[in-house]
Parts: sequence; C-alpha cells; structure tokens
Amino acid sequence: MAKKDPYAALRIKEFNIFLMVRFALVFGWTMQFIVIEWEVYSLTKDPLSLGVIGLMEIIPAFTMALFAGHIVDQKEKRNLLALCIGAFSLISLGLFLLTWDVVVADWSQKTILVCIYALVFFGGFLRSFFGPTIFSLVALIVPKKVYPNAATWNSSTWQMAGVLGPAFGGFAIGWMGVHWALCIVFGLVMLSLLILLQIERKPVLNPKIGEPVVQSLKEGVLFVFKTKAILGAMTLDMVAVLFGGAIALLPVFAQDILKVGSEGFGVLRAAPAVGAFMTMLVTAYIPISRNAGMKLLVAIFGFGLSIITFGLSSVFWISLLALFFSGITDGVSMVIRQTILQIKTPDHMRGRVSSVNSMFVGSSNELGAFESGLTAKLMGASTAVVFGGAMTLFTVITTGVISPTFRKLDLTKDLEAHENAE
Repeated sequence: MAKKDPYAALRIKEFNIFLMVRFALVFGWTMQFIVIEWEVYSLTKDPLSLGVIGLMEIIPAFTMALFAGHIVDQKEKRNLLALCIGAFSLISLGLFLLTWDVVVADWSQKTILVCIYALVFFGGFLRSFFGPTIFSLVALIVPKKVYPNAATWNSSTWQMAGVLGPAFGGFAIGWMGVHWALCIVFGLVMLSLLILLQIERKPVLNPKIGEPVVQSLKEGVLFVFKTKAILGAMTLDMVAVLFGGAIALLPVFAQDILKVGSEGFGVLRAAPAVGAFMTMLVTAYIPISRNAGMKLLVAIFGFGLSIITFGLSSVFWISLLALFFSGITDGVSMVIRQTILQIKTPDHMRGRVSSVNSMFVGSSNELGAFESGLTAKLMGASTAVVFGGAMTLFTVITTGVISPTFRKLDLTKDLEAHENAE
C-alpha cells in the first residue's frame, strides 16, 4: 500500500522538482539570515540588534499573514511562487550591494544598519506569501493518501538545507567574507526560479473566487479555531518556539561565551537541523501518526530540556550536543504538525490556514528572536536561554494537564480515511 512506501512521494516527478526548489530557497534564505546576523552583531556588538532583526521581519509577516492567505487561495500557485522568488532575489541583491565597500565606502554604520533592517522588513512582507503558497502548491502535486510521506520528505529537505545553509554560511564568512557569501545567496535564488518553471501551472480549487476579503479571512480564522487538533498543535508549538528559541543568540555565544569564531558559529547553527533531518529520515520509515498528541508533547518537552542545557553550558561540545538534541525533538514536532495541517485542511482553505499557522508558529520565530535579544540585554544571554527553556517546559506540562483531548490525539483513522477515499 502507498502509505507504507517510504518513497511514495518521491516517485512523483513534480514533487522532486518541488523539493529542489525548496532546497535552494531554504539554503539561500538560512545562509543569508546568519550572514546578516553575523554582520549586524559585528557592527554593533549589541545582542538587542539581533532581536531587532527578528522584529523587523515579524511586523510585516504577522500583519500581512491573513491577507496573504486570502490572495494565495484566490491565485494560481506556481506563478505566485515564481513572483515571490523574483522579489526575494531583489532582497538578496540589495544585501549584496550593502556589504560592498565600493558602494557603501562613504556610508555611516547607522545608514547601513537602517538599510539592512529595511530589506529584512521587506523580506518579512514577502515571507507572509511564501509559506501559504508552498503549503498549497505541494498539496496540488501529491495525492492526499501520501500527504504524511510528502510532509516527511518536504520537512527533511527543509532541514537538510537548514543544515548546509548555515554551516556553509559560517564557513563562507571566514573564507570569502560577508559580501561574496551574499553573492552566492543571490545565485541560489535565481537557480530556484529556473527550476520552479519546470512545474506545470495548477488549477485554482477555491469555489469562491472573488469572495469579499473580510468574509474570506473570517472563514479561515473560524475554521482554525473550531478544529481543535490544528489549534492545539499551533498554540503549543508557538509558545515553545517563542520562549525556547536560542538560535537568535548564537552569535553572542559563538563570539563571547564559547569563543569559536565564524566557523564554530556555522557548526552551532547547523546542529539543530542535523538532528531534525536525521529524525525525519527515520519517520519516513516509522510513521508517528499513532498517539500523535502525546508524542508531540513529549517532543517539545525534550526540546525545552535541550535548550536549558545549552544555556547552562560553556563547553563547545556540550553546547553542540544540546542543539543537536533540540533538533531531534523539533523534527518530531514538525512532522506531526505538518501532517495535522495537511490532513485536517480542505483544499480551498490551505492558503488561509497556512497563513494562520505562520502567525502562530512562523512569526513566533522572529518574535522569539526579539524576546531573546531583549531578555539577553536585561539578564544576560545564558540566563535568557535558560528562562526560555523553562517556559517551554511549563507550557508543555500545562497543555498536557488541561487538554486531555489533545493528549489523546491520534491520526491513524484520518490517514485510513484518506487512503480509502482514493
């Protein structure tokens, strides 16, 4: 049966093309992000400046999320993604020019920082469209019965790029400097655009084309809040990421606490993605849909413990292992959450549901970066990370106690229903 085939989704040609696009985009995006983090902290030596990067991205991403979901549900997905990638290339080109001495030789540090923040702000606006578009497109490429398998490989590709992008970015800073590292990012973005054009245009499945914006947005939000499995997964992950993310403070740990330089920074940044990628390879063979709610709670609890260990450590290899195990637990969480979203969401509402998810989970990464930067400014980097991990543990325990329905969530019957429907 298809659902037992660990390579079911990979047997679909367009899905493989989609994964190549996904890989190039995530590799370039994550590489660009850490290069900019490194550059900004090197210019300011202020951990709050790292938080500002997150704040600049979350403001447009959060405020535009629902409207972006409405547009995605109304438009053809392949061409919309191509438009998003084209706009992303302008951001990459702008950052490349901002780090070129020939261009900014006479610019003040403040001017350069403002321009970087402005491009990050534009990137946040753009990101509000990326998530819903990609989420909707993959559902049009693979049949419903292989959604869980597609979610595993899609997330695995994301994590693989998340491993190589930050690691290569860290080494590239030392090898060729920030400027030329950003040139590579621009090349990757353009490559992803060329690959994407190999995917055919897809039909628009929304029966309510031209529906008033307010009515459309209301329908999407109400659906999420009425679907307890989706709401629970989003809320739990949002709070965990908001308080448990230590990634934003890695430049501080790499430069001032562990003292491992840009190469060590790249390795630390890649460690969580290595753990998550390994987890996702395992889940391709061992589905985790049974007792999904309890498994999600246990995974995020383990994530919180890993973050606390990282915050307390001043030894490089211990910090590296802590981040690695945080990636393993986060990988389990990601696969379960993506499977819940794909299975529980109707085709015509994927853009709006994904947008709500980006408000809950995606934006919490950047808001978490600001929270980490602010708390690090107030109480020190190590204390801030430990505090965040402790809040994650508190959230998991509270959710498990007050929500027995979510604790008992099982996706086995949903998967069997999709299998029988096709």
